[in-house]
Amino acid sequence: MDKKRDYYEVLGVSKNATDAELKKAYRKMAVKYHPDQNPGDKDAEEKFKEVNEAYEVLSDPQKRAQYDQFGHAAFDPSMGGGGTGGFYGQGFDMGDLGDIFSSMFGGGFGGGFGGSTRRNGPRRGNDVNVSIQITFEEAVFGCKKEISVAVMDECDTCHGTGAKPGTHAETCSKCGGTGQERVVQQSMFGAVTTVRTCSACHGTGKMIKEPCPTCRGTGKVRKTKKYEINIPQGIDNGQSIRLSGKGEAGENGGGYGDLMVTVYVQPNRVFVRKGYDIYCDVPITFVQAALGGEIVIKTIDGEEKYTIKPGTQPDTVVTLRGVGVPNLRNPKVRGNQIVTLKVQIPTSMTERQKDLLRQFYGDGKTTVGAESGKEEKKKFSDKMKDFFKE
Repeated sequence: MDKKRDYYEVLGVSKNATDAELKKAYRKMAVKYHPDQNPGDKDAEEKFKEVNEAYEVLSDPQKRAQYDQFGHAAFDPSMGGGGTGGFYGQGFDMGDLGDIFSSMFGGGFGGGFGGSTRRNGPRRGNDVNVSIQITFEEAVFGCKKEISVAVMDECDTCHGTGAKPGTHAETCSKCGGTGQERVVQQSMFGAVTTVRTCSACHGTGKMIKEPCPTCRGTGKVRKTKKYEINIPQGIDNGQSIRLSGKGEAGENGGGYGDLMVTVYVQPNRVFVRKGYDIYCDVPITFVQAALGGEIVIKTIDGEEKYTIKPGTQPDTVVTLRGVGVPNLRNPKVRGNQIVTLKVQIPTSMTERQKDLLRQFYGDGKTTVGAESGKEEKKKFSDKMKDFFKE
């Protein structure tokens, strides 16, 4: 075709067509002009290429925006219509067309439509996922742990070939080593050629006549491996550590997968972690809250002295800076410890203790005068010291 038609015109849609409308129009046109339905019709073949080229551009939001702004000039003419190519051009995703014909012909369109995967190329090994439990302190300060992992690794007898020592795998005679075979099927549109995984070698392209007795021709055996894991400071519950190349062996020269270690942190009976801060409750006596005094607060680093102010109220929050969890990326930076002071109210008192409290606070019936109240408060500190001596 000497002059390219407008892509929207090719598909028979408006410039405001949605993705769903584009796909519907494309499927209709692709079926109409498919070469298998129009054998020997050069005009249909050209239109089929034109339809695919149009859809490849308009189905890509970025390419569509460029086309809407600059038209065909947005793409390099040397690449056959902006790099879109025809039906067999590079970079064209035939997934949608594969869906059409796989449903029509019952087997996928193999390599031509992205429906078949070759298995004789290098393939990376599978990742392996394991989990370990560590203590709260180990998560804060980091540690080393040794783990045992069962993985599928290369067979030491055949070195991964799957063939008995002294023999070797031969090229599959049915597919010629490609791992794929072509099958001709009759359909409502005539003879249709599809490509599928070779039924003889199952896509490997190789045939093993004498399998390895150790791995039975698979080239892999299960092995238990031990690794020492460095747990970094500040790791949190549920986070994972990746060990590259410590997973399962690949195939046909493919590399090893990775080992993913998920860390679970055991709860601590004193501390609760939120981000990089540590929270805890510290009980203090009624006397300490009223008169003040020095207490010892347990931190993740050890014990730390703290002076309580007289008249401290229940659930007062105290912040101890820099004694929280180290930052995972910068261990020199640490969070804080948030302490809630829990005042313990006596649940049982002697009559003398009750009397001392009544003298200070009153019994709810007697109004204490101003001067009398001052005098009682002056004596209160001495009385409170004797409060728990009963």
